[in-house]
Amino acid sequence: MPDGEPTGPAVSRGAEAVLRKVDWWGFPALLKERDAKSYRPKALDDRLRRERTRTEARLLVDARRLGVRTPIIYDIDVARHRLILEELPGPTLRELLEDPNLPAETLTRAVHAFGLALGRLHAGRITHGDLTSSNVLYPDGPTGAPAFLDLSMGTRSPGLEELGIDLHLVEEDLKALHPRSEGLVRAFHQGYAEGNPHGEKDVRARARAIRGRVRYA
Repeated sequence: MPDGEPTGPAVSRGAEAVLRKVDWWGFPALLKERDAKSYRPKALDDRLRRERTRTEARLLVDARRLGVRTPIIYDIDVARHRLILEELPGPTLRELLEDPNLPAETLTRAVHAFGLALGRLHAGRITHGDLTSSNVLYPDGPTGAPAFLDLSMGTRSPGLEELGIDLHLVEEDLKALHPRSEGLVRAFHQGYAEGNPHGEKDVRARARAIRGRVRYA
């Protein structure tokens, strides 16, 4: 439907929003709509959903300006807490990590590119906020540049703690999903240092501190 109304069942449902496939003037797209929360007063709930819709839209645009690929925003309806986003093809990083047939050098290259993209995002003073391997997609395949999905938990002008949390989440995800994670973490760090050469040491130090707190909590 050209007006972006849902054409099928939900393809993904998270804690805050649901994604549905739509047709946007002939382009395959995804409609993201933030769910109402009955446990919050309605006025507060409406305000939070509007603010988070605006914030996500701004971060998606700002990330692209930094050279980090994200879905194109086709339309935004703040009053209805909706975004219509480009539907990107390709495997997620999680799928690449779990593919036993993917050559090791190809996977290493993909993880390095991921680190480079996150470094650029951080150097531009943006965090992702929910950076798992399922939120990283390779539209041009594992040898192409990655795209970041779902920046709804991200922040502008973050502190060192928020930057460190992004890095910590990536490191833990790589270790959990691949039996030879040491080399992948190293490739990720190399890419990150290229993308964020001036802040890399401080962010990695904070990620180590976070890891220590989590381990001994």
